[in-house]
Amino acid sequence: MSNPMQLADSDATHSHWHWLYKVSAMAALVTAVLIIVQMIVFMLWPPPSTTIDYFNLFQNNALLGFLSLDLLYIVDNVLLIPILLALYIALRKTNESFMVIGTALGFVGIACLFASNPSVSLYSLSEQYATAITDVQRSLFLAAGQALLASYSGTAYHLSLILGSVALVIICIVMLQSKIFGKTTAYMGILANALALGLYVPQIGLYILLFSIIFLWIWYALITRKLFQLGWLVSKVEKQ
Repeated sequence: MSNPMQLADSDATHSHWHWLYKVSAMAALVTAVLIIVQMIVFMLWPPPSTTIDYFNLFQNNALLGFLSLDLLYIVDNVLLIPILLALYIALRKTNESFMVIGTALGFVGIACLFASNPSVSLYSLSEQYATAITDVQRSLFLAAGQALLASYSGTAYHLSLILGSVALVIICIVMLQSKIFGKTTAYMGILANALALGLYVPQIGLYILLFSIIFLWIWYALITRKLFQLGWLVSKVEKQ
């Protein structure tokens, strides 16, 4: 495990990164909380299985409709942006080439996820479906909604999962070489993101993906502590 003296001797504690570490630590903490909230939401209110069910859900409870279409997962990925930046700054001296590759893949994965999510478009279609006058209009809106849901699990989504998982595996491999993050943190990140790719195992893939969330939560909890520690050390350096 790393200790404060090891962190203090690291280039990662340069005073320029005072706020980045604090913001990323809060982002990691919020993400850890949101992971639990996401699991509760999906257990209590399973997502609809048909387009018309989504339309009805949006009309009855718009917030639940957005939650069913991974609103919190979108928020998680927004919060991942400062986390990736902070990890790059903290680990770049250990292996800058790998950190550039991992961080770049992470950002591309985030962009792919944003592009794949149909929640706003589906909400708009549900509004138009609700106010449609003729059956022909309703059929058109329903067909458009079905197309959106079909594309939701298409190329962009799978790219986001693959690139995001590979990115964090690369970053966590660098963690293993660093004195800043403990080996437990690195192994939890590698395990979580390698298991996430288990989605592509026939028949049991979804269960492997869900199982990976346990290790992902532990990883977020561990990096929250370390990023807060880095923020505290940077504040100390600034005052000296």
